Amino acid sequence: MIRRIDLRGRLAAGESLDYRTLVPRAPIDVEAALEAVRPICDDVRQRGLAAVKELTLRFDGVELEQVRVAQGDIDDALGTLDPRVRAALEESIRRARLVHADQRRTDTTTTVVAGGTVTERWIPVRRVGLYVPGGLAVYPSSVVMNVVPAQAAGVQSLAVASPPQARAGGLPHPTILAACALLGVTEVYAVGGAQALAMLAYGIDGEVEPVDLVTGPGNVYVAAAKRLLRGVVGIDAEAGPTEIAVLADATADPRHVAADLVSQAEHDPLAASVLVTDSEALADAVTAELDLRAKSTKHDERVRTALAGEQSGIVLVDDLAQGLAVVDAYAAEHLEIQTRDATLVAQRVRNAGAVFVGPWSPVSLGDYAAGSNHVLPTGGSARHSSGLSVQTFLRGVHVVEYDETALRAVADTVRTLADAEDLPAHGEAITARFEDET
Repeated sequence: MIRRIDLRGRLAAGESLDYRTLVPRAPIDVEAALEAVRPICDDVRQRGLAAVKELTLRFDGVELEQVRVAQGDIDDALGTLDPRVRAALEESIRRARLVHADQRRTDTTTTVVAGGTVTERWIPVRRVGLYVPGGLAVYPSSVVMNVVPAQAAGVQSLAVASPPQARAGGLPHPTILAACALLGVTEVYAVGGAQALAMLAYGIDGEVEPVDLVTGPGNVYVAAAKRLLRGVVGIDAEAGPTEIAVLADATADPRHVAADLVSQAEHDPLAASVLVTDSEALADAVTAELDLRAKSTKHDERVRTALAGEQSGIVLVDDLAQGLAVVDAYAAEHLEIQTRDATLVAQRVRNAGAVFVGPWSPVSLGDYAAGSNHVLPTGGSARHSSGLSVQTFLRGVHVVEYDETALRAVADTVRTLADAEDLPAHGEAITARFEDET
């Protein structure tokens, strides 16, 4: 069901191994999706509300009377929420707020010279649009993961967009609405896909105020819309299908490893589940466990498709050092370390969206209740990007304040560098302030 990639002995044989190409990855073509998304975004920009309604009917099968969800519907969703689900969401929110509150940065003032200071101010984005996907699953946890850091950053205006569900009377899923209510979010739109991102980016006169930043996961068309709209608005990342990598040795429990690989495979047929190990015995045991678990899980067809896909596999390596090189090159969205001395091994990891250490820190804990954020970089972008956090919603602004004496002391330096760059007016802007003295 899941293929193997055997890298053992190849380094010793003198091969030069490019782990980025050797480790499986989902075949996602955002560029191709752009061609489908571009006319959608252009239509929303030009025709506004009419375009959003027509596109929603076409793609979601829902005829919207209004795009904004009434406050009464949000309140009703919370009122009818299963008490156990409510308690679980409240605990998830509590833990996320603990972690994200500690991420808030403070302003810093540096005295460069007497009379000359530079202050770095951290200013929250004024208005953000938070996208919560629909599709194969329901994601109230993504409401938590988007809203909590934005609120912790001090964002004043939040708008959530989520696809309407025909079976929910044309509203987003009621659990998503209930999560918004628990977080105090009152501006929610029953719009999904690329049209939702275009609506948030461009705004609709009299209906939707444009935002400054859009965050949240979604399918390839949402990723393409983000790429297209970057510049009109800021974006967090172009999220792709979810992925898990497990770095494990002979001490790992194959039942734990298999369960965690299956847990991510149930997200999507394109979800990636990768095991990197130096133990062939563990690989055999995990393969057997995967077959058993795939047969018994609810979404067995989806899981089997994901595990059999080219994006999933078991990678056999010579030792943990090579294993670390492989997972660093792969730069997984989620990386589990299930080895001897897992804490020490985890400290050697450079590239991952989030790292889960030891047998009692599964990825599903991070999905819901670890306190960490589950909106994470995919597709190898963890090599250069971070997951969603308070920092996503903050902008660092330098405030420069020099007095006359401090400027006079550095005036010749500025003029010299301006002349070196053949930008004499830059130097003259300094000289002009002291012309009365000549």
